[in-house]
Amino acid sequence: MQNSKYLVASERDLEWGLTVSTVGHEIIEPGEAYPTRGHAYGYYFYVDKGRTLDEYQLLYNPAGEGVFKSASVPETLIKPGDMFLLFPGEWHTYYPLDDKGWESYWIGFKGKNIDDRVRAGFLSKEKPIYHVGFSHEIQQLYQEAYRTALEEAPYAQQTMAGIVNHLIGLMYSLERNNELNRTSHAQVDIINRAQKLIRESLEKNLTIQDISQGLGLSYSSFRKLFKEITGIAPATYQHDLRLQRAKELLSATNESIKEIAYRLNFESPDYFSSKFKAKTGMKPSEFRAMNR
Repeated sequence: MQNSKYLVASERDLEWGLTVSTVGHEIIEPGEAYPTRGHAYGYYFYVDKGRTLDEYQLLYNPAGEGVFKSASVPETLIKPGDMFLLFPGEWHTYYPLDDKGWESYWIGFKGKNIDDRVRAGFLSKEKPIYHVGFSHEIQQLYQEAYRTALEEAPYAQQTMAGIVNHLIGLMYSLERNNELNRTSHAQVDIINRAQKLIRESLEKNLTIQDISQGLGLSYSSFRKLFKEITGIAPATYQHDLRLQRAKELLSATNESIKEIAYRLNFESPDYFSSKFKAKTGMKPSEFRAMNR
């Protein structure tokens, strides 16, 4: 059983930064021929030959098992609850195991928003498979995208672009949290305590080395664990929180920029001003004037 919809985007839609070209759902029973017929030109492919698309596609398989292979990834088993991302210009093939079949949702899209995430390293041809597990929320998002495509109401492209962004964000965060769950609770607790200490000591001369030593870890081990769990280095976390606190003090007090700089343990007022401008695009005095 297969249900699919193909869409056209206007020149104005393209300026949104993300447009959707196809969305669908199919159930392949064990022993059933694959791929199913009825796909538009350029989408149907032979399993042994594979294909190359000019767009991204994000697929979710809540049931069944299959195989995925691409120019960057060797033959890999797709298990229930896996999502995999196809990249434009990247050869690939995939299919359900004959004795298992599978259920599959897909959505195809392209645009600058996704290209930017690939360039930033959030999404990679070398890691196209995400182990997110069964998610009713993900299924609902695909179903909502399909209903929106069928209705094809004005500005449907913008609605579906939002759904794609939600799907990708959910996929990314679910796998990341699954990885964190495999990290010991003791390690997560250490980093939670560290974040609390950093937040509570923004106006104290407490260094990251002091914190790691107090938690019984070497600086290098602490830094590695902190970044693994939070995605940011502890010194950067502390620095950014101090700049956030600086914004509050500039907006809500009459303290001089010099007083704020030393209160938040910056090396000097000039150093504080340069870091503040690098982060916000404004000098502290300009930020204060704008927020008064």
